[in-house]
Amino acid sequence: MPIIETINLTKKYGELVALDNLNLSIDEGDCFGFIGPNGAGKTTTIKILATLLKPSWGEARVDGQVVGYQNPMIRPRIGYVPDFMGGYDDMVVKEYLDFFASCYDIHGAQRRKVVGDVLDLTELKHKAKSEVNSLSRGMSQRLSIARVLLHDPKVLLLDEPASGLDPRARIEIRELLKELRRMGKTIIISSHILHELAELCNTVGIIEQGVLLFSGTTEEIMARSNVGQIVHVEVADRTKEAMALLAKVPGVTTIDLLQDRDEPVIELTLDGNTIGDLSDLPSRLIASGFRIRSFQPEPLNLETAFMRLTKGLVS
Repeated sequence: MPIIETINLTKKYGELVALDNLNLSIDEGDCFGFIGPNGAGKTTTIKILATLLKPSWGEARVDGQVVGYQNPMIRPRIGYVPDFMGGYDDMVVKEYLDFFASCYDIHGAQRRKVVGDVLDLTELKHKAKSEVNSLSRGMSQRLSIARVLLHDPKVLLLDEPASGLDPRARIEIRELLKELRRMGKTIIISSHILHELAELCNTVGIIEQGVLLFSGTTEEIMARSNVGQIVHVEVADRTKEAMALLAKVPGVTTIDLLQDRDEPVIELTLDGNTIGDLSDLPSRLIASGFRIRSFQPEPLNLETAFMRLTKGLVS
């Protein structure tokens, strides 16, 4: 049974359709990357799952509980991290966490232990006595994550957690999220940094103009978007003959000769529907007497798949 499920989930603001019959299914322990242009419906979806918005119609379930009808049962099971956290004047980090722990009825020795544990996990212990409003953007994001971990939720809803962070802070947040996934948390994360989502998430969903275009594994999205794989091949001699041979291989859609290198390099593109075992290509060359100097497939790219599947539309 999925831990997150939406059935024809729709949200309208007057005539504007922010979400259009969204159907999602996310299993426990998944890290789901939610991808789409600004205004696509990502934040609306996350706010509905966080019980902060009511859907116009359709249904959303979190751990078997229906959003809008069983919100008091859902809220202890989720942790919601918005794009920007609200600060509290003159409150230090430890006081901030103490306050939110008390909101979850965590008291006494248990509260001290829980606050200490999340400070350790998020590497904020050295900032325990710093004012919240004095923290850098990266430290603020860590504190936002620390806050939602106090009650040990099963599901984390993260809306652009890496937005505005410098490269080091992004890497630190990414490593923290990897650790949370190893702890068994189910994570939904929206982001525009696609290469990091590809590394972090085992499933992704692409949404545009309120419509879910695709949901599945990164491998499935490559096949769906028909992303062709580029391979660079360098042979010792008879380059033109090697090109003629490779051009006849099933699945090769284009073949060019790159001459802006120290040595001519053959660049070929494989049709996205036929990407698979590439060992057949060097085997054919070797069997025909060619000496291979290099054979380098380029990695498949989630950004290319995103551009193929979307048109940049917003609701």
